[in-house]
Amino acid sequence: MAEINLTQAEADALIEMEKQRADDTTHSFPSLGGSLVVPLVSVNGRENFLLDISQGRIDLAKVKYQNRARQAVVLVRLDLNAAPHRNPDGEEISCPHIHIFQEGFGDKWARPVPEIFIDILDPWQSLEDFMNFCNVIEPPAIQRGLFVA
Repeated sequence: MAEINLTQAEADALIEMEKQRADDTTHSFPSLGGSLVVPLVSVNGRENFLLDISQGRIDLAKVKYQNRARQAVVLVRLDLNAAPHRNPDGEEISCPHIHIFQEGFGDKWARPVPEIFIDILDPWQSLEDFMNFCNVIEPPAIQRGLFVA
């Protein structure tokens, strides 16, 4: 897959862009080891986005939420109960942490989770907060499933 390069201004604009569900499909939160890809679209219909949700195979609390643009560009990723992350400068960031696109590095930099995340220990609340952080103003319909706290 060809790498898509974005400037920081382009990435910031995509993150800030208001997004909505692409259709009225009801999705189920993934079970152990599962993943879900939910299509999103900008309010003006010009940009397509993807919301990725995945859950660990063994550790139920290991969850990843990701917002992608242009199929392959990770704009924002939230890691819950994963291993610490080592940034390109050598700094280690404990988990939970968030990755926000940085020009020249993509999603390779992690930082502490912003305070707008109400209860980072609650995967369901964290999903809602993540969608708010990514400006999803009309969220997709997602059912909790058996393995979500």
